[in-house]
Amino acid sequence: MVSFTFFITRLIAPHNPNPEKLTSYECGEEPTGNAWLPFNTRFYVIALVFLLFDVEMVFIFPWAIVFGSHELNSTDPRWSVLSLIEMFVFLGILILGLAYVWVKGDLNWIKPDPIRPVSGTNIPLALYDKLHEEQSAYKVKEFTGDPLPAAMATATATAPPIRKPMFKPTFKKPGND
Repeated sequence: MVSFTFFITRLIAPHNPNPEKLTSYECGEEPTGNAWLPFNTRFYVIALVFLLFDVEMVFIFPWAIVFGSHELNSTDPRWSVLSLIEMFVFLGILILGLAYVWVKGDLNWIKPDPIRPVSGTNIPLALYDKLHEEQSAYKVKEFTGDPLPAAMATATATAPPIRKPMFKPTFKKPGND
């Protein structure tokens, strides 16, 4: 049946490819750059956590139907107790999984905790803090619009001119072998 459906679709559907239709679709944006860029694994972790709780909702819905069914509970009250225990076990496993991901730090992906490097030297941490304070004391001067100082003006005036490339690249058009 699936193959037949694909065959009928191939016969009936229009086939008018053009360069605009053959470009990749990126949510309405023009595709730029290479498609094989490194993918941040934190997005993968967030997608897995989303799927985990999405599947949880799929399992909670039938549980709510069984737990809230007055006809089923009136025939045998053990159904409600069994479904309640089963749901607590299921939610407990999911909460343990969430706590594990949280403690591991996979949910802190916007501003991760800095990891201070450890070395085998005996340099006190106060020395590193002092060095950091000295480096943060340097500030960028604001732009005033003043002309260049005389030393810089003469240096730019005597700079050698920019040379053009020694060769001119030529490209062959496709099909002109």
